[in-house]
Amino acid sequence: MKLFDGHCDTILTLLGGPHSGPKPVGALYENDLHVDLKRGLELDAYAQTFALFGVKEMGDVFSLLYSRFEKELEANEAHMTFCRTRSQAEAAAKAHKAAAFLSVEGAEVLGCRTDKLEEAAEKGVRAFGICWNRANELTGTNAEDPDRGLSGKGRDYVSLALELGLIVDVSHLSDPGFWDVEKLCKGPFVATHSNARAIHPHPRNLTDDMFRAIRDHGGTAGLNLYTAFLGEERVTVETCLRHIDHFLDLGGEKTLAIGGDLDGCDTLPEGIHGISEVRLIREALEQRGYEQTLLDDIFYNNLMQVLPLQD
Repeated sequence: MKLFDGHCDTILTLLGGPHSGPKPVGALYENDLHVDLKRGLELDAYAQTFALFGVKEMGDVFSLLYSRFEKELEANEAHMTFCRTRSQAEAAAKAHKAAAFLSVEGAEVLGCRTDKLEEAAEKGVRAFGICWNRANELTGTNAEDPDRGLSGKGRDYVSLALELGLIVDVSHLSDPGFWDVEKLCKGPFVATHSNARAIHPHPRNLTDDMFRAIRDHGGTAGLNLYTAFLGEERVTVETCLRHIDHFLDLGGEKTLAIGGDLDGCDTLPEGIHGISEVRLIREALEQRGYEQTLLDDIFYNNLMQVLPLQD
């Protein structure tokens, strides 16, 4: 099985979080968190987007998290390659290394500053999320100020991100903000970790029209494994399949991907403890008779195709 997971919060969690104390440098290879390279490299190929996320109380969030990522890269150079393109990810897979991509989750990580956005792009960040749960000067979110879309500065900021070659991520964005981004994007944009609102009516999830818009732009929507966004009193692999089936019914064969939100949530579906058990979802789909080519697309190819082949 090949896996490209579009969103995890492992870098922040290595620095210490509500469910785990700080980990020593090098712990990205093996740890007791949801994600580590040792488990990922048990797969036939493994690509992971690491989100740079934190709150302003941490100070210069971007520099703090990027520095830790660099230290993990150095400590794990035998196991991981920092990538920006499909070609680099393919080379990493051939060398039996994890392909590591970076995203920024929330412009507040960058102080909503254009120079910091340019710095992030220069340093290899590939995807950019406009907000987290907290509203900022660029936009409202689906958790705070949900009726506010992009401000004038927000539209300019998204336009700059697109000029810099960043993939815009609309997870966490307010509904009006989503449609503002859709109008600005000529090519693909993504919802790296968002489920189907028709299956579970949580504002973090995508409406059918939103998913169709992402599909029509050639983007992706990643299945989020956090139980709060999956729904039901007892969340199992079967619950995940309901979201998958719904997105496929919307013509999402080339749109659906995986964005587990691992190490960014405290509860996962029964039987899933981290990156290793994502295979249980694929196995359940196989048992239903889904074709291998479709499963390869969902779990690896679709997200890879959003990336440029080369810089």
